[in-house]
Amino acid sequence: MTEQRVALVTGSSSGIGAAIASRLSAEGMRVVLNSARSAEQGRELADSLADAHYVQADISDVDQANRLVEAAVERYGRLDVLVNCAGTTKVIPHSDIAAVTPEVWQRILGVNVIGTWQMSAAAAPHLAKSGAGNIVNISSVAGSRPVGSSIPYAVSKAAIDHMTRLLANALGPDIRVNSVAPALTETPWTRDDPFFRAVADKVRQGTPLRRVGTDTDVAEAVLAVLRMDHMTGAVLPVDGGARLV
Repeated sequence: MTEQRVALVTGSSSGIGAAIASRLSAEGMRVVLNSARSAEQGRELADSLADAHYVQADISDVDQANRLVEAAVERYGRLDVLVNCAGTTKVIPHSDIAAVTPEVWQRILGVNVIGTWQMSAAAAPHLAKSGAGNIVNISSVAGSRPVGSSIPYAVSKAAIDHMTRLLANALGPDIRVNSVAPALTETPWTRDDPFFRAVADKVRQGTPLRRVGTDTDVAEAVLAVLRMDHMTGAVLPVDGGARLV
């Protein structure tokens, strides 16, 4: 009998990360969930899944990132999949340059870019032993278009997409590295935010599929990427055609 694969999903106590963790669990994987905060919510989700474990850690801190990977391997003895979903932003109109302080840049890049790098670097030796190691980064259409909740956020997603290509080249053939790039996605966090509600109205009116994405859409895309054995260094848009307009 083939041993169950193990997936570590950062930022998975709610929203897109929780949907991904739940989908991978339903697919038969053992899953390690994570968040920097919302620990109670993360533990409750882990308890609801077939074979899951929650670890609280802030991936922007290198020691905590390393500890998170170590905890996953200690718990299950292996690591096959890393989904870098943890991220942060701050809603700032792109024209409001003065509001984008160094602290804003440091926080967003620290989690979205440096955190993704630290997790990938820590996980790589274990993923290479898997025989079918995968890293899937959750990016955004803001990484390739002049949109997004703020300029630092969009820049961070562009960096993630290029990091994906660079790591795919560096880590093959042992590890495949790809990005999934959603457009606006409805989650409990975005649903009640005025900025996201306004953007959602534009999406429904002006994109080919005339609807906002869901966390389930993103989770299914991650699973599809994991099944595509001959795909690496790719950025898969899950945007309802938003990139076309």
